[in-house]
Amino acid sequence: MIEVFKTNVTQRRDAYRLIETLHLVFSDYKANFDLQDCDRILRIVSRSGHVDADSIIQFLGRQGFEAEVLEDIIA
Repeated sequence: MIEVFKTNVTQRRDAYRLIETLHLVFSDYKANFDLQDCDRILRIVSRSGHVDADSIIQFLGRQGFEAEVLEDIIA
């Protein structure tokens, strides 16, 4: 499963640090940022099939950042 989050992460160094820590804390997840996107996207892929969005949002909050699930819009 893939979950996409809108974040307020703007600096590449912060994104790298967050990714490293995310991979340590959530070893089942593969994460990456797209800071070029206007929503500063964080994508999380779960190897087990489920992403705990609340845990990711709380994790980023503890690191001083905001995140929210980016809902799919089907046109």
